[in-house]
Amino acid sequence: MVQDFEQYSAWRQDVAMALEKYQGWVTAAELTDAATEQRIARALARLADDRLSVAFVAEFSRGKSELINAIFFADYGQRILPSAAGRTTMCPTELMYDPAFPPCIRLLPIETRASNLSTSDYRDDPSAWTVLPLSLDAGEEMHETFKQVSMTKHVKVEEAKRYGLFDETDPDVAATLDDNGMIEISLWRHAIINFPHPLLKQGLVILDTPGLNAIGTEPELTLNLIPNAHAVLFILAAETGVTKSDIEVWRTHIGAGAGRIVVMNKIDAMWDELKTESENDAEIERQQTTVAHMLALEPRQVFPVSAQKALVGKINGDMALLEKSRLGALEAALFNELIPAKQEIIRKQLSDDLNAVVGTQQATIGARIRDIVEQLQELKSLRGKNQGVIAHMMRRVEVEKKEFDGSLFKLQGTRAVFARLSTELYTTLGMDIVHKEIAAVREAMAASRFVTTGIRGPVKHFFDQARANLDISNRKISEISEMMEMMYRKFAAEHGLSLAVPMTLSLDKYRKEIDAIEEVYVKQFGTTTLLITSRDAVIERFFDSIASRVRRSYRAANADVEAWLKVIMSPLEAQIRQHKDQLKHRLASIQRIHDATDSLETKIESFEASQFALEKVKGRLTDLAGNVDAAMQRTTAQAFEAAA
Repeated sequence: MVQDFEQYSAWRQDVAMALEKYQGWVTAAELTDAATEQRIARALARLADDRLSVAFVAEFSRGKSELINAIFFADYGQRILPSAAGRTTMCPTELMYDPAFPPCIRLLPIETRASNLSTSDYRDDPSAWTVLPLSLDAGEEMHETFKQVSMTKHVKVEEAKRYGLFDETDPDVAATLDDNGMIEISLWRHAIINFPHPLLKQGLVILDTPGLNAIGTEPELTLNLIPNAHAVLFILAAETGVTKSDIEVWRTHIGAGAGRIVVMNKIDAMWDELKTESENDAEIERQQTTVAHMLALEPRQVFPVSAQKALVGKINGDMALLEKSRLGALEAALFNELIPAKQEIIRKQLSDDLNAVVGTQQATIGARIRDIVEQLQELKSLRGKNQGVIAHMMRRVEVEKKEFDGSLFKLQGTRAVFARLSTELYTTLGMDIVHKEIAAVREAMAASRFVTTGIRGPVKHFFDQARANLDISNRKISEISEMMEMMYRKFAAEHGLSLAVPMTLSLDKYRKEIDAIEEVYVKQFGTTTLLITSRDAVIERFFDSIASRVRRSYRAANADVEAWLKVIMSPLEAQIRQHKDQLKHRLASIQRIHDATDSLETKIESFEASQFALEKVKGRLTDLAGNVDAAMQRTTAQAFEAAA
């Protein structure tokens, strides 16, 4: 696994190095503009901050933490995450590595659930977190620190209600109260473990979730962490198979699809010493087939394992026990599918950016070559001509320059329209309108305090309005694009400029995000659920996370629009500057020849040398772009071998 990740990391570094070399060369050759710089910077940032997240989802006592220990941490010779009978992981726990932080565990207090902020809202607020250092050289001490994720406390029912952790309509709720009428809840809302494990340093993020009930009560899991995971391992217990709650979570929160893997853990409970090994294997296969049928999967998509025996086998070097645990098949399926799928996504995104960048720069070089060819033709046509012809050519270039200056004056009018449309765009996309819609839903919640179904209308309106605002913004973006495209074509036709179609933008991906958020909401709170769920317990908390996700989508959309508006004119402005300089130089060259201060043949030789140099630049640009593309097309193993 470490080698797989090292190979993937080597591939990313290989592509980044080729792209940085390309960037440095085109900058030195003065072939960049704001749009090009933005695309290259975005591509490099994507390569530098590329993470792979794997979520482990199950009811408690299914062996999630033990499976994580067996797959990722057996080399430490002990359990890293606490694992025992009963519930061990009480809060969502992320294992990752960020060099900006020392080895530590960051813990978000459960009391933050009483606010209107989601876990994501607290991520950038250091003061909200309790930070405990990790002693990497003291295994036992570090293990004790990790036990924080299993810590609980007893609180009064009213306090649990305030946090959305007590549902009085649940018929089984009485059994959760102790003799003093108190209820046990997690001490922490969320934990982030910053740990310098080799895989985590390569960009792996591991999510360990609490029991299935926590998925419904902590919307961050439902709306963000689980849907965005590149792989989700759904863990069942071999001896119990698929329970009713398992099926509900599978259908509502996970479901079949790319990166979804079902693990049938604890097969060692089916190792009956009074039966032969083949009889035990047959029993496991029957359970595997049953589980697959219940989840509408193929049996090969269900992986029987014993995480505990795998961990023991790895720590003790017992290869026979490790093989019997069947963990190897699961690991192969996880990493053989996870890394290539992620690599292909990154490769496609980078390829789209590179094609756009190279196309723009090839057009820039082409325009420079064409300008030189035109000037060469003019100069060669002057051979043997008298001063009158040369003077006539000067006047013609002066007329051309005046016409071009007139076009620049008209461009100022386009700029004014551009500024107006940009302002109108922000009236439907700005953050103020999002905050206003969120406030309206919260007011509706307060007004329908005792009518749970009364909240459905305001929330539906919230989603509809969010989509409508994005649709209006998309239309405004199209209007701006059409205006700019018309201006590009006008300049290209009137002045022979080589202009590609201006950089496009669409907000469709953010609309899809809104659709996905609403889909999760509808699954979580169908009509039946709303009627039987305590409104104060879940719905408000869920809407807080919905609001946070929508705010993040709109912030990202605003950032895209702002960047796009800054660079959409860049290619046109760059070509205008280049054409203006070219007209100025043409006029100066002819003037000097007219005044007999420059030799005509010397000038022709100079332009021919410039043309030759530009052809070399064009070839070098093609070679460098080819190097980046070749780096992207390499397999991770090839990149790793090249780096070695």
